Amino acid sequence: MSLLRPSAYSQFLLSLSLKWMPCQSLGFLRWPGFDGFLRLIVLVLLWSMFSEIRFIPSSSMYPTLRVGDRVIVEKASYYIRAPAVNDIVIFRAPKQPGTKVEEVFIKRIVAKAGDAVQVHHGSLYVNGKAQNEDFIADRPTYTSDLTYVPRGHVYVLGDNRNNSYDSHNWGPLPVKNIIGKFIMCWHRPSIR
Repeated sequence: MSLLRPSAYSQFLLSLSLKWMPCQSLGFLRWPGFDGFLRLIVLVLLWSMFSEIRFIPSSSMYPTLRVGDRVIVEKASYYIRAPAVNDIVIFRAPKQPGTKVEEVFIKRIVAKAGDAVQVHHGSLYVNGKAQNEDFIADRPTYTSDLTYVPRGHVYVLGDNRNNSYDSHNWGPLPVKNIIGKFIMCWHRPSIR
């Protein structure tokens, strides 16, 4: 028996294993070609049409979202259904003195069209019922007048109620200003 030549037993094991391998050639390692490139282009176009990545610049949604977090926003579902209470949405700021037209905010929807909203005694009241909000940073220290949310609008508030520029300042938000719905985030690692 020669040491340079494989034995009959090892050749048998090698031939047996090649019969059961799903990829007997290394063709799967080559560049995908033109059709693969077109699939990649279509995937990138679909991603850019239906989702986007945003950066959180302020603490208005703390503790749910922190400064520096990256969020993925999907933009397709509100073509099919109306925004719902407790959805976190990205939207263009309504025209107000001191805000730029291109400013984009992220807030939580707390009331929809037809609801009556008021903040007093440290609680949010929707249609006269105090809301149980275990996701907010602190109870609101401000009070707001009773506001009826008109058709085609929602009422949005930040989770950090006392440090948020939201519907308690400018009123109900037109649904047409909503860009998309928050679906996922990854937190920036904390620096020590």
